[in-house]
Amino acid sequence: MTDDHDGYRIERDSLGEMEVPTNAYWGAQTQRAVENFPISGITFGRRFVRALGIVKKAAAEANRELGLLEDDKAEAVVEAAAEVIDGEHDDQFPVDVFQTGSGTSSNMNANEVIANRATEIYGAELGTREIHPNDHVNYGQSSNDVIPTAMHVAALEAVEKDVIPGLEVLAGELEAKEEALDDVVKTGRTHLQDATPVRLGQEFGGYRTQVEKGIDRLEATRERLGELALGGTAVGTGLNTHPEFPTLAAENIAEETGLAFREADNHFEAQAAHDAMNEAHGALRTVAGSMNKIANDLRLLASGPRNGLGEVEQPENQPGSSIMPGKINPVVAESVNQVHKQVVGNDAAVSAGAARGEIDLNLYKPVLAHNFLESAGLLANAAETFGERFVGKLEANADYCRTQVDQSMALATALNPAIGYDKASKVAKKALADGKTVREVAVEEGYLTEAEADDVLDPRAMTERVILGDD
Repeated sequence: MTDDHDGYRIERDSLGEMEVPTNAYWGAQTQRAVENFPISGITFGRRFVRALGIVKKAAAEANRELGLLEDDKAEAVVEAAAEVIDGEHDDQFPVDVFQTGSGTSSNMNANEVIANRATEIYGAELGTREIHPNDHVNYGQSSNDVIPTAMHVAALEAVEKDVIPGLEVLAGELEAKEEALDDVVKTGRTHLQDATPVRLGQEFGGYRTQVEKGIDRLEATRERLGELALGGTAVGTGLNTHPEFPTLAAENIAEETGLAFREADNHFEAQAAHDAMNEAHGALRTVAGSMNKIANDLRLLASGPRNGLGEVEQPENQPGSSIMPGKINPVVAESVNQVHKQVVGNDAAVSAGAARGEIDLNLYKPVLAHNFLESAGLLANAAETFGERFVGKLEANADYCRTQVDQSMALATALNPAIGYDKASKVAKKALADGKTVREVAVEEGYLTEAEADDVLDPRAMTERVILGDD
């Protein structure tokens, strides 16, 4: 029996008694962590809490199958863990992200919540430890293998179920624009100066390819993120764990998630280092950079509407200014720019944390998990929003693009095969000085006839590779 008082009950651990809120499922160790780490007010979110539930459910199922956990108690643990997986107890995970470096506080938080809820399911009173947080829920486990396992489960689920689908939405919107705007010829730009013509659809095709290659980069991290530390217990030796436990538990996690999880190739590496998390976050950082580049380009192309490039017309998502009437800003693209900066900052934390830890244990697990999952969530939402609310609503200013191409000095490049570089350069300089088009000067100087100029200086033809010397 527990000692109940108004507003709290007494729970006990190896250090003694603790007052715990009456209706809380957590126990003494979680309460100690709440009091020990009033650091940021940031707690783990849905993805990580779900992952903890998945690990605990898989472990209980494996231990039951191995005859190490009684059927009725195992069933109660599995049911309670399933509730955690489904998000029914997210408010029961109050521990600050900035805690013990192994994540022991979060592991015990999960153990105590699941044990107390399982105790209720088992038919006993909350807090009596009929289902014990260590002896039953954490059987054959250590925080040192549970937390890195949860990190990989949460990270891979976030990549597969959040980030990649968001990027696919963005890639689809870019592809639609690639096709719709393929006939719009515009001035290309290198060094932010006029360059030879390009089709707007070709530029969007470049953006689409960036995003698709970003998806490829993320998919390439599957194998390493799919490795699970579970079964290594304290230092990787697997002390107090059945030899078949790691494989069975990993199979259960794979079945629960539908993803290809497996036992780690080397448990010592899986607990002492987190290179897979670092690698995968590097892919997230690269994706963020791609999206930042695309957002910046589209902001430039939409600049104006009268005194900028003005080659595309941006969507009117919201009024842009509290003082300038009628002003519309590329607000969604700007949000993508800001997400990029946050992800770059997160990457610094992830890479620094992954490179540290002493001997047999990396001690930056919570901050690695938090920053990775924040980046994944931001990118997933930003990619989908950017695709649907900005890219998908862009329109080309085709007439303006055509006019600007006709005025471009870079058209002189196409004169090189016909009249040579030196004469083409003279044409470009004279056209610029006299305020005329390249075509007009080339004809006036007698370098080309009208018909030859129409053929040589066709902007649309300049957007494709030609075989020199063909008639």
